[in-house]
Amino acid sequence: MPTSEDYEGQVPAWCPGCGNFQILSTIKQALVELGIEPWQVLVVSGIGQAGKLPHYIKCHTFNGLHGRTLPVATAAKLANHSLHVIAVAGDGDCYGEGGNHFLHAIRRNPNISLFVHNNQIYGLTKGQASPTTAEGTYTTIQPYGVLQEPMNPLAIAISQNCSFVARGFAGDQEYLKELMKAAITHRGFALLDILQPCVTFNKINTFKWYRDRVYRLGDDYDPSDRIKAFEKSLEWGDKIPNGIFYKCQRDIFEDRVPAIQEKPLVRQKFSLEEAKHEIEKFY
Repeated sequence: MPTSEDYEGQVPAWCPGCGNFQILSTIKQALVELGIEPWQVLVVSGIGQAGKLPHYIKCHTFNGLHGRTLPVATAAKLANHSLHVIAVAGDGDCYGEGGNHFLHAIRRNPNISLFVHNNQIYGLTKGQASPTTAEGTYTTIQPYGVLQEPMNPLAIAISQNCSFVARGFAGDQEYLKELMKAAITHRGFALLDILQPCVTFNKINTFKWYRDRVYRLGDDYDPSDRIKAFEKSLEWGDKIPNGIFYKCQRDIFEDRVPAIQEKPLVRQKFSLEEAKHEIEKFY
């Protein structure tokens, strides 16, 4: 059985007090409790403070381009179905630069998990507004306040029939761990949006601000009801729900690609001569 020590990577360089620390430790705890070994896991990221997470965990890792977390994660899962693929991204990285990939990952429904570190700001690039920053918020490059309404990623995901949609809070690690375990074991594309305070650039959405507002969805909540889930995703303000908002069963992308239905790419024979022959056709 794996232990947390088996997943120990480099020493994190995040700001002291950053919510990323809780997310990192909770991912390790979730994987250990699921009995998943480091060699069975691939963590993929883009660029940003959340994008540094693969440096700080010991397993298969891949750092990609800003906003391009999901294409790499999808390709890896198509190539090797046996890997547990976890994509990590920030709110800007995923919902801004990567917004197009986010939408089409929902459509394709690859069997991967997406953990979004949502601190409602761009932390690495010094505090400009992200797609989830509240309207009217003053930032380093929005001296008159943010002029647009914030993006609601959960509502978008539910409207597009994402097969697993959840929200957690970095300050509630026990519940976040259970949500991570549910996302990792879900068969299909699993979105887990994680409310994660940025202690340096976001002085509004602090740990206290969230603790005064977040609550867990009760046992009587039905995540199979898509309409109710959409309504619940619109709730934000004095009360902010956390939990699994919506879950359904859909065919996964790997099962619909003819070339890999019998076996994944890593199990198929490869001929360098055949590849050269195909390349020569372009000369």
